[in-house]
Amino acid sequence: MAQAAEEKIYDVVVVGGGPAGATAATDLARAGHSVLLLDKPGRIKPCGGAIPPRLIRDFAIPDALLVAKIRAARMVAPSGKTVDMPVGEGFVGMVDREHFDPWLRARAAEAGADLREAAYEGLERPDAGPPRVRFTTGKGADLARHAVRARLVIGADGACSPVGRAEVPGHDQMRQVFAYHEIVRVPRAGEAGDGAVEAARCDVYYQGRHSPDFYAWIFPHGETASIGTGSARKGFSLRSSIRALREATGLAEAETVRREGAPLPLKPLRRWDNGRDVLLAGDAAGVVAPASGEGIYYAMLGGRLSAEAADVFLRTGEAGALKLARRRFMRLHGRVFWVLGMMQWVWYRSDALRERFVSICRDKDVQRLTWDSYMNKELVRNRPVAHVRIFFKDLAHLFRWVSP
Repeated sequence: MAQAAEEKIYDVVVVGGGPAGATAATDLARAGHSVLLLDKPGRIKPCGGAIPPRLIRDFAIPDALLVAKIRAARMVAPSGKTVDMPVGEGFVGMVDREHFDPWLRARAAEAGADLREAAYEGLERPDAGPPRVRFTTGKGADLARHAVRARLVIGADGACSPVGRAEVPGHDQMRQVFAYHEIVRVPRAGEAGDGAVEAARCDVYYQGRHSPDFYAWIFPHGETASIGTGSARKGFSLRSSIRALREATGLAEAETVRREGAPLPLKPLRRWDNGRDVLLAGDAAGVVAPASGEGIYYAMLGGRLSAEAADVFLRTGEAGALKLARRRFMRLHGRVFWVLGMMQWVWYRSDALRERFVSICRDKDVQRLTWDSYMNKELVRNRPVAHVRIFFKDLAHLFRWVSP
């Protein structure tokens, strides 16, 4: 079949303009490739918004995008006992996805990517040429249908990725947890709830009534705060959980700015590509950390690694190059994901275990290694004695050799 004259050919079409897709589009455009970035408007992902110094440094995030700088985390046990974990030197940045994601997309456009607000419709292969990507722009009477060709499609379109489900074997079996949060105005002095949100502290609730298999949180965003939770337990009401948490913390009357919910993946997929012309990144590839639920750094790194693999593919024509993205990611962070997965499986199963987990967090070795690993995004290898001490302390708490 003859190629339609209006069908432009791009090197890459990126579906999804979140941190993973925007990063991939930016890097590929900077490398000289023609890139179309499709982003469906009107959706903000539920996210606490924490970004470590490693992300700020590696991806050149300006200070103006940080709505808060966190100096400590407070862990809240089922009993209500709390453990404060000071960051030490440095800070954890906080961003609001309402502003952070558009900035990332704008940077991709500045790098040369063609950015369009559009809804992805599907991918088809009508002939021996590059696959055809169909999408729509506008809505109602202004709805318009479009089609372009792409040598490669990067699906960065979320945990329920239409690209992944249609193109990558096994994607429909992805295990997920559902996350929900409410963005609220931080009460001013004298208002109900005043003092419930600390400007430089994240509060993490390890309480079964707020999440039977994950955790709930209150994260400051400057003038607003994210109050959220997550669970894979069917029938558990996330909205009721947040309502109860707001009541318990005095934030029931705080103004609600917006509400958001979305599924999150539980572990990286075994395959990120279709062995031909499709590659996944971000949540679509399953890169959200177990136990912590952290996703922004891993999404942006996944987007960068996908761009690097795409660059090799576009230069060589070798479809095997697409596997480089997952291979490099797992080499860098596979062990971290395994450790976090085991931690979640061991400690999040009951309130009795959660109580002991929070108790472990009082330990200075645990605090130091936790922050070192989080801030630098790697398991700390230069303190082997501390690792051994933590291992035996974990066993002591797990088998109730010490009281929480």
